[in-house]
Amino acid sequence: MHETIEVLIIEDDQRIADIHRRFIDKIGGFTVVGSANTGAEAKDWIEALQPDLVLLDVYLPDMLGTELISYIHEHSGDSDIIVITAAAEAEIVKKAFRGGVADYILKPLTLDRFRESLLSYRVKREAFAGEGKLPEGSIRLLWNKTDTASAEPAATPKGIDPITMEKITGFLDTAEEGMTAEKIGREIGVSRSTARRYLEYLVTEKKAGAELIYGMIGRPERRYFLKKP
Repeated sequence: MHETIEVLIIEDDQRIADIHRRFIDKIGGFTVVGSANTGAEAKDWIEALQPDLVLLDVYLPDMLGTELISYIHEHSGDSDIIVITAAAEAEIVKKAFRGGVADYILKPLTLDRFRESLLSYRVKREAFAGEGKLPEGSIRLLWNKTDTASAEPAATPKGIDPITMEKITGFLDTAEEGMTAEKIGREIGVSRSTARRYLEYLVTEKKAGAELIYGMIGRPERRYFLKKP
């Protein structure tokens, strides 16, 4: 019988946090013990709950989620981390990798990818259950996926509406300094998360680029710009 793995969700978009919670309920063997929407709130939950697993977003209102990785290691040493984010910048991915996260999942998230990640994590976690020396197979498993199918290129996400995409690319085409997902969402009447899903799809298709812009105050903004032919 599997132990129940306690999960803390750190995600600024409450709707996405609720999706994580519903996905966890479908998988079984995991239970959500808390949910934080900001970095400051996450720190309180991490120290109070000492969760087994943290699902960590990168874009938080008051900091980048990667800044929390060392904090989690210091204040909840037995907690593991899976990053779930739209961030694909090399510097951010590198920080996560060097921070020893168990997995890095790009949004938009699917149940199959979520399930594969959590079940793979549970198998690896159980490798530590015994005492004494670990067999070579268990040690190799810790640094490899249990399912190599996840290494295949991701399929085009469903739900990409051509009309919405045309509106988004139209706004990007007029923005010389780029636009945030929040601003584009307001302009065309969709949520920030929906706009970000389309924008990240354009980035994966190499039709758009993205960069973090650091202002004088507040969190850095992720701005998207259309790549010119």
